Amino acid sequence: MFSVILMTGCATTQQNERVAKIDPFEPMNRAVFSFNEAADDYVIKPIAQAYKFVLPEFVRTGVTNFFSNINDVLIAANNLLQAKPVEAASDIGRFLINSTIGVLGLFDVATDMGLDKNREDFGQTLGVWGISDGPYIVLPFFGPSNVRDTVGLVVDIETDFMINTNKLNSDEKIAVNALRVINRRADLLDAGQLLEDAAFDKYSFMRDGYLQRRRNQVYDGNPPPVKEED
Repeated sequence: MFSVILMTGCATTQQNERVAKIDPFEPMNRAVFSFNEAADDYVIKPIAQAYKFVLPEFVRTGVTNFFSNINDVLIAANNLLQAKPVEAASDIGRFLINSTIGVLGLFDVATDMGLDKNREDFGQTLGVWGISDGPYIVLPFFGPSNVRDTVGLVVDIETDFMINTNKLNSDEKIAVNALRVINRRADLLDAGQLLEDAAFDKYSFMRDGYLQRRRNQVYDGNPPPVKEED
């Protein structure tokens, strides 16, 4: 019995040391996490539910495809920065096909033609360049991140066409980007419910899931073993 208690204590100590290393700002992060949860529960999620109820699925799919198509240009740029020209060419091909045959991206014709969707951002590019994650951070409204991905997010925002285009005035930009956020949240309603049902500590579950997912993305699904000193 004593050995079991001792082993449990050692495991708890190791876990606490791990959390202190990857999440040194946990009290602050949990506070921001609670704020984000409240904003979602009382504002964003109800709007997304109403949006999903009012609009038929094919319309919502078209909206998702439209924004996804525009993002393929930035994905191509990040693939080039990561020295992946084949993937970048596929991204450009997707954009050209979906913007024309797919009627401005409303229909994802490229996937049916064998050009699968890639998902790259500047945070991943920095990771490929060897920039370490840095501490885990929860950003207001944006959610889970880390120091490296926060820098990447700033670059992504500064190069986002729908935010920086001169084709729209300020009110139109707000409306279009609000639509993008609500549509994205509507797409995640079912996943959000699964998370609510599965997670005992939702904060820890999301943190660990985010860090694992980002590591897999940086290494294209084949991450090396984690070193002890990491």
